[in-house]
Amino acid sequence: MRAFSSFITALALLLGASTALLLPSGAQAQSVDSEWELDGQNPASTSGSADPLVLTLDEAVRTALRKNLDLRAAQLDVEEANARVQEAWGNLYPSLDLSGSYTRNVVTANPFAGSDATSLLGGGGQTEWLAFNERRRLNDRSPITFPEFQQRRQDSLAAAGISLGGGGNPFGVDNEFRGGLQLTQTLYSKQAFASVKGSQQFKDVSRYVRDRQVQTVTNEVMTSFYRALLAQERVRVLEERVERAEETLQEVSTRVERGVIPKAQRLGANVELSNARTQRIEARNSANLARDQLKRTIGLSPEQPIQLKGSLEEQREDGLQQVSLQTISMSKAVDQALENRPDLERARLNVELREIQTESSRGSFYPRIEAVANFNYAGRVPDDRSRVLQDPTNPFSFSEEQRGFFSDDFWNPSFSVGLQVSWNLFSGFQRSARVEQAEVERRRAETQRDQLRRAVALEVRKAVRDLENARERIESQKANVRRASLNYDHVSQRVGEGAASQLELREASDQLDQSRLNYLQAVHDYLVARTDLETALGQPLTSTSESYLTTRR
Repeated sequence: MRAFSSFITALALLLGASTALLLPSGAQAQSVDSEWELDGQNPASTSGSADPLVLTLDEAVRTALRKNLDLRAAQLDVEEANARVQEAWGNLYPSLDLSGSYTRNVVTANPFAGSDATSLLGGGGQTEWLAFNERRRLNDRSPITFPEFQQRRQDSLAAAGISLGGGGNPFGVDNEFRGGLQLTQTLYSKQAFASVKGSQQFKDVSRYVRDRQVQTVTNEVMTSFYRALLAQERVRVLEERVERAEETLQEVSTRVERGVIPKAQRLGANVELSNARTQRIEARNSANLARDQLKRTIGLSPEQPIQLKGSLEEQREDGLQQVSLQTISMSKAVDQALENRPDLERARLNVELREIQTESSRGSFYPRIEAVANFNYAGRVPDDRSRVLQDPTNPFSFSEEQRGFFSDDFWNPSFSVGLQVSWNLFSGFQRSARVEQAEVERRRAETQRDQLRRAVALEVRKAVRDLENARERIESQKANVRRASLNYDHVSQRVGEGAASQLELREASDQLDQSRLNYLQAVHDYLVARTDLETALGQPLTSTSESYLTTRR
């Protein structure tokens, strides 16, 4: 029992030293990933320093959640969903459109060409001639002929320096400006209402996808961290084996020199030491690979040196992750997973989303009612903005007036309000086909949800069995380590008394090392099984992971 306690104590005390042995000698400073931050500070050394970055499990999880690209993509999906919600609400908000145009009329046709209206609109017609003769009769003056009346008007215009254009469109102008504002407010649209509901549902789906990604990333980091710790502690065990082999070789060499034992035993001790050193080299290489894998999972630069803080035993008893004893019950564990798993909630919401999309497709059968208000401002501005004025008392007296570009004669506003209804009565059965497609998607979503529920149940059952198996192995290997330690102490004592051979001592040493490695493997498997179970149950795993969740059950 005392030997086992010594082993546990040595495991914690030698952790720092064994990690230092794993680092290559003379390691130079490596540049730190520019994105690395931890609680607002850079815990890594600055450029030019060779100090490794010390990582705890919680710090590794925090870094991974900040740097993981899959999680970053899931967060972008949430942001996109937020934008979709705003876009959907935009279909129900008032819409204000501004329009404007300019037209240059180079040549315009006379719409009255070939009709008698031309004589009525030309000015100086027979009506004015008759009125003029009537005034002359009242003044006892003789009337004049119509051609004479027209000739006098032309002579008067020429004397005033005024030339009247003829032909073309009498209503046409050279420049036309139009500007308008249209305000539209949707009063009823079944599709728009369904779109708002569906966009909010899509946002919730995206949030649960992101939360599940947080849990899976945390699981990957914790598993890689435990694997790196196991590789690191394997190195420590083999370091102790090399030390024992060196002590054995020294003791055997001394006894050979005294002639107590044959030289063949020293050769055997040399072989044992060489094998132990080879195994240590392989273990160090495996530890380096495990740390590189951890850095890749976290998102650190491969050149960044790291040092792991903690041990497998500490992780087992740290209380950071605790699986309630009640959840170990198979049926309760499955029920908890079905209630807490974000991906199951996402699948359920996805079914509802498909139902909303089906409702939106059916909305195309209904009319759309909108209130509309229009304000327009039009300008019809000719190039020649002069105007001929006639003396009301003298039909042969004319004057010319110049008007400005923005004269009220050319510009005028208009305003109107109303309701408009749009209702597509037949679309070639396209709407019915879209409704059918949406219904198929809804049934597919239900099938995927049911498949996921079954997969979750199997995943939880496997995780519970793996956890129980690892727990039993820990208890078995703990007792085995204690027995192997006592056996090694007993054989060492017998070798010192000459009652046992070096071969028996090497066998006892091998058994001790193997039992320790088996125990560490069992602890590692227990930690991984516990992490897998917590992930299968939909638990946040760590306090850091919980702070990254966007939904709460």
